[in-house]
Amino acid sequence: MSKTITLRLDEGTYEELKEAAQAENRPLSNLIETAALAKVREQQFVDDAEMAEILENESLLKRLRAGSREASRRKGSFVD
Repeated sequence: MSKTITLRLDEGTYEELKEAAQAENRPLSNLIETAALAKVREQQFVDDAEMAEILENESLLKRLRAGSREASRRKGSFVD
C-alpha cells in the first residue's frame, strides 16, 4: 500500500524537478521516488570497481577476516 508524505521544496528546486518529470513524461512523485531509491541503493552497495579495489587490498582483507572471527566468537567490542 502506498504512503503519502509531505515534502517542502523551494520554488527553484520544485520547478527543476517538475521540468525533469515533464521531460520524461512521468509524474513528479515518480521522479522523486525513483531518484531517492537510486541514491539510497547507491550508498548501500559497493559497485564493481570499488569491490575489486577491496579484494586487491590484502591488509584490509586480513583485518576483515580477523574481525569476522572475533565477532563469531563474540570477542572484541562493538561500536555504535
